[in-house]
Amino acid sequence: MSKQLEMLESRCELEENAKKDTLLSILSDKYCRAIIEATINKPKSATEITAETKIPISTVYRRLQILHDNKLLYTSGMISNDGKKLFLYKSKIKGMQSTFNEGEIEVKLILNN
Repeated sequence: MSKQLEMLESRCELEENAKKDTLLSILSDKYCRAIIEATINKPKSATEITAETKIPISTVYRRLQILHDNKLLYTSGMISNDGKKLFLYKSKIKGMQSTFNEGEIEVKLILNN
């Protein structure tokens, strides 16, 4: 499979204007961007994200909820040895491209495979 074909398969173009607006709004938030960047390569817990990004834990949880609700994160869970629930988060995207041309916005997500 050619490199160009692989790149095409890992992109997703959004069609609905409401989804485009929501996604652009989310990705314009510096905390959401920092969380996506921190979770591109490996799943991390909220406390790991806080330690790495220096974002307050309450803000991390609010942004994780937004990212999860908009299907931008994979979420996995486990129960630790002491019985506590632990959730790990990994970004579903590794980038975004947007263009504005003649009144139309085009938004393409670069998927994190």
